[in-house]
Amino acid sequence: MRYISTRGEAPALGFEDVLLTGLATDGGLYVPESLPHFSVEEIRSWRGLSYAELAYKVMYPFVEDAIPADDFRKMLNETYSVFSHQAVAPLVQLDTNEWVMELFRGPTLAFKDFALQLLGRLLDYVLEKRKQHVVIMGATSGDTGSAAIEGCRRCEHVDIFILHPYQRVSEVQRRQMTTVQGDNIHNIAVKGNFDDCQRMVKESFGNQSFLGGKTQLAAVNSINWARIMAQIVYYFQASLALGGPDRSMAFSVPTGNFGDIFAGYLAKKMGLPISQLVIATNRNDILHRFMSGNKYEQHQLEHTLSPSMDIMVSSNFERLLFDLHGRDGAAVKDLLERAAKGPVSIEDYRWKHARKLFDSDAVDDKTTCDTIRDIYEKNEYLLDPHTAIGVRAARNCRRDGTVPMITLGTAHPAKFPDAIAESGLVVKPQLPAHMADLFEREERYTVLDNSVSEVQGFIAKHWKNA
Repeated sequence: MRYISTRGEAPALGFEDVLLTGLATDGGLYVPESLPHFSVEEIRSWRGLSYAELAYKVMYPFVEDAIPADDFRKMLNETYSVFSHQAVAPLVQLDTNEWVMELFRGPTLAFKDFALQLLGRLLDYVLEKRKQHVVIMGATSGDTGSAAIEGCRRCEHVDIFILHPYQRVSEVQRRQMTTVQGDNIHNIAVKGNFDDCQRMVKESFGNQSFLGGKTQLAAVNSINWARIMAQIVYYFQASLALGGPDRSMAFSVPTGNFGDIFAGYLAKKMGLPISQLVIATNRNDILHRFMSGNKYEQHQLEHTLSPSMDIMVSSNFERLLFDLHGRDGAAVKDLLERAAKGPVSIEDYRWKHARKLFDSDAVDDKTTCDTIRDIYEKNEYLLDPHTAIGVRAARNCRRDGTVPMITLGTAHPAKFPDAIAESGLVVKPQLPAHMADLFEREERYTVLDNSVSEVQGFIAKHWKNA
């Protein structure tokens, strides 16, 4: 399988190179040249498989040119054996035909573990094979950083530099990153917001001269195709558990960078019956404004109770735009260049095509807290603020009550105690046993100004072989 850039100018690559490259040389994102497609009969035959075996069925076509089947199976078994629930992604029922899929049973209590536990193993495998060293540079709005560090900290061939917005992630999220010890782990708190961090990462991938030609950057953000690939699987898992593929499903996805919901879009294109995808956002609602009114316009970023979604520049949205424009890279490049200068829209027929599958909603902090409280009072089930936004958006946008609606539960509520407290509940979510001493662990991170040159200088000085 070959991978092409969304901007049409970078060379097509195989899986190994896409894994290590992250951002394409033309500034675009890599997507498969073509997708595997599974028949209803084949999907139906997967009922009863373990999560790891289902992951193999869904993902192996993307990697078969690079990794032998037995090696990939071993990676998947190791990846999902560290999750705290035997089902890996269990479903919890909230109401008639309404479910939450718990994607926070991994080691860092967030859905990012599904991809990043695998990504670390993929990197180690490919880098050992190539006898190569890389520097991982990533930006996080809260959860990616800790999942990336946990997934990659044992990798022998990487140094990890994670940027997070200073004082704009929850304390649990910060400590999950900054208390992991290791000579190859570096946390950078940038005096800015997530979009600033993400911009620095993209600029650095575009010009890696600050590394002096002695190594290269590798991506852990969802610009890395392997992240998207791994997230496709749990859409199949949820569907099979609730009667798919013989009935269609609807999903509500709390999203900021559009990676998680793009994986659902790909699942549908690969043959999974999905009738609706709900884009659930907070006050930073650029995706909702586009999907509801065909206007893509950046506003001032706001700090909310759902910090992992405090994002205004949704990188993976480019991958959807590429499909909506008939895979015309030049058209996507032109659109995004214009979007950087002001509001843009796409042709009405393209937007209407997207609306056949996608709906959207923006949920403010008060409604988020109301939802947390309402669900707990009716079900004795505690939602984190991001999942609460997903549940509220699902209820506001639902097209057909006979179709199962599944909200992706993206994080454990213990990561966001302030939001739980603000909802008026006296219940205090507890961290699981393996994190019980989190607030006693020593932290280690560096605060830097909102300056790409300062961040690049720090990386150039501190990577292992500098």
